[in-house]
Amino acid sequence: MASPAGRGRPVRAPSVRARDARWRGALAVLDEMRRGPGVTRAVVARRLGLSTGSATEITARLRDLALLAESPAAASGRGRPTTVLHPHPDGPVVIAVDLRQEDWRCAVAELDGTPRVAEEGRHGSRDPDRVIGTIAEAVGRVHARLGDRVRAVAVAVAATVRDGGVVQSATLGWDAVDLTALAPVPGLPLLVGNDATLAGAAEARYGAAAGAGTALHVTIEVGVGGTLVVDGLPVQGATGAGGEFGHLPLGDPALRCPCGALGCWDLAVDGRAIARHLGEPPPGDPRSYAQAALARAEHDAAVRSAVGRAAGGFGRGLAGLINAFDPGIVTLGGFAEPLRAAAEEEFAAALADGLMRFRRAEPPPVVAAALGGDGALHGAAATALDHVLTEEGLGAWAAEHAG
Repeated sequence: MASPAGRGRPVRAPSVRARDARWRGALAVLDEMRRGPGVTRAVVARRLGLSTGSATEITARLRDLALLAESPAAASGRGRPTTVLHPHPDGPVVIAVDLRQEDWRCAVAELDGTPRVAEEGRHGSRDPDRVIGTIAEAVGRVHARLGDRVRAVAVAVAATVRDGGVVQSATLGWDAVDLTALAPVPGLPLLVGNDATLAGAAEARYGAAAGAGTALHVTIEVGVGGTLVVDGLPVQGATGAGGEFGHLPLGDPALRCPCGALGCWDLAVDGRAIARHLGEPPPGDPRSYAQAALARAEHDAAVRSAVGRAAGGFGRGLAGLINAFDPGIVTLGGFAEPLRAAAEEEFAAALADGLMRFRRAEPPPVVAAALGGDGALHGAAATALDHVLTEEGLGAWAAEHAG
């Protein structure tokens, strides 16, 4: 889902079969705790086919290493008492950063994968050095508080990411940008991924597309982003730069996108498209402008028409993606779901008209993303934890914390 900044191919979740035998059971238990926060030891044992004794032994070892803690489960009235598994209060954590067009958030996630925002702010400048410097200070403060509990930093950024580095951000007005300053200390893993890709991977793992073999995630913020997720892994191309749906030539070929290409879909569906249809100047913050436009549409026919045109452009493009990728489910993030809801008829008509005839009777369900605006943070946290929860990662933690 993301790569160490400036190095290598996308990091993928480790295979259970490849895990060292010493840690296989421990990693499986931690995976279950992560998959279902609040899970009990009895449920984990049943899912993994462990005896009561084996489950007790593994969890005791994990407690001793400050990797998990247990608390009494509510009495069920039957069977032996069990415990609820949750992250140890002194256990490893990761830092997840969501770097968007207008603002940023820095969150901490324990081994259950839930990101909790620690610091946030709006960009005071468009200069990349100043933006990155501000966020780096926040990450540094979080790291100073948590110390060596922090095992990795993952960044979700509204940009095209290739080989683990930002090569272009049309929304931020950046070309190649070095993010290595976001690693608070030398040697701490820094992983970088596109925000929409990470959000889509999180939806497939924890959200509305959980359990789907092939899921398409599409989000609108400033332009269109997304990813195709197959068996839990986003399809990112040869260098990790895939999924730039907003730069498909589905828009007006006379319009030049900030990315440099002509006719990008980005310009046909977000706040810039609504403003253009209304004859208004391009908004500085297309996301906020689009949200305000939806509120105005309720009592302004011209705005309602402009919103309908954007929704139609979105439906047509989405039909093309469905024809191309054949997903089992489509999840909509960001402004995409409110746009569809505000102009349901225009969206539905354009989607149906764009689908191949054989698909129209049973199109894939199109649903709102369950993780909402936190999808990218969840995805970044998941990427960082994938890096930490390996035999090497647990071995390093055990070497530092044994006894």
